[in-house]
Amino acid sequence: MAELIVIGFDDPQEADRVLSKLNQLQREYLIDLEDSVVAIRHPNGKVNLKQSVNLVGAGAASGGISGVLWGTLVGLLFLNPVAGMAIGGVIGLGTGALSGSLVDYGINDSFIEELSNSLQPNTSALFILVRRAQPEKVLAELSGVHGRIIRTSLSAEQEARLQAALSEAAKDPKPQASTAANDTAS
Repeated sequence: MAELIVIGFDDPQEADRVLSKLNQLQREYLIDLEDSVVAIRHPNGKVNLKQSVNLVGAGAASGGISGVLWGTLVGLLFLNPVAGMAIGGVIGLGTGALSGSLVDYGINDSFIEELSNSLQPNTSALFILVRRAQPEKVLAELSGVHGRIIRTSLSAEQEARLQAALSEAAKDPKPQASTAANDTAS
């Protein structure tokens, strides 16, 4: 079963950077993402959504290919395969794009829009649907990321571990210089 995780960031570009890092971890087989969406709320209040899977383009491509094949076959029956290929390709592109726009894959679009509209201006959010992951390794890779969990379907323990990893970046990693000076003076 896939787990939904929504992480909010104070920087409008941070969600893109984290998604790039997660895509790198996916190439290393440390995490398997089913779907991901980046939501950016601009200072003027407008929300920009970046879907990881473009279903309109994928539908148009597959529809175009099948349309060309079927059009060529029908064109052969009427002794004009070139015209059949052209007409079939155009019809296939249109129907494929239409079917791709009507399909909702992964994270529910209305849920994404509802949560994105609640973001503060000049912030971003990352919506991910995780099939499986190696939590210890993924959390170690996310140790420099500062964000807050907005929504999740994780257990309370898993959510606390993720929030701790995301909050760790907020702590000041620099040692106190005054403490070292006091130790040598004593």
